[in-house]
Amino acid sequence: MFQDITPHILNIGFSDRQASDQDYLVSYKDGKVLVRTGDGAIFPSVAEIIELHRIDTRKLTYLFDMDGKGFYLLPDILAETPGLQYHGIRFFRDANPSWLCFGGATAVHLARWYELNRFCGKCAGRMINVKDERALSCPDCGLVVYPRINPVVIVGITDGDRILLTKAANSEYTNYALIAGFMEIGETFEDTVRREVMEEVGLKVKNIRYYKSQPWAFSESILTGFFADVDGNTLPVLDGRELSEARWFSRDEIIAENAPFSLTWELIEKFRRR
Repeated sequence: MFQDITPHILNIGFSDRQASDQDYLVSYKDGKVLVRTGDGAIFPSVAEIIELHRIDTRKLTYLFDMDGKGFYLLPDILAETPGLQYHGIRFFRDANPSWLCFGGATAVHLARWYELNRFCGKCAGRMINVKDERALSCPDCGLVVYPRINPVVIVGITDGDRILLTKAANSEYTNYALIAGFMEIGETFEDTVRREVMEEVGLKVKNIRYYKSQPWAFSESILTGFFADVDGNTLPVLDGRELSEARWFSRDEIIAENAPFSLTWELIEKFRRR
């Protein structure tokens, strides 16, 4: 999956280390990040951007490191050059190397959190970095906020040798997928599985089994994968708002995925290969 970057190592722990010339610089604002569009490293180095734009390195915020090389956030838009252009986060789904793309998506997840919390949600004061942990605090009212992660469930609903695949309504993504949805306050993961399945296809499920999780920066989420057996009626009923299609597939009808990028397709492949 996307996060499987071995032998490379992502160290997400907080640090107050200062940027060096060879560290990566992440220029992000309004949903766009500066990336290299030709061959080589996806991100420019700190030294490269200093040479091109004479930036003030005191504005840089440490995000994490990969293989000992730091990623630093610059919350400014810089002038584009022939080799450095701004792109949205979906750029990282198709670019290479894939391990560095995972780092890029993770950087954008954090960058967006910093961008959306520049001002206090309680008193509108200007937020500042906490010195000894990854958090933002308001010097006026004392509010402290931490990075946001949205929990999501993805459910492979099975009926013996069949699995229920769906298509989203009004979405750019037109391939088949699985039932998925965000957790609500007060729910367990199992509660969310049961509610989302009932809301989207009108079915009851039983024997809910946890499979695996996946960090998913594209929706600022942690995806949690489950299998569940249909309980009783097997005829999907759609409300027409979230899904345009729900269909049972046998293993032979599923098109193989050689290198599953997402947890959704790993769940489907896990079922297909049983």
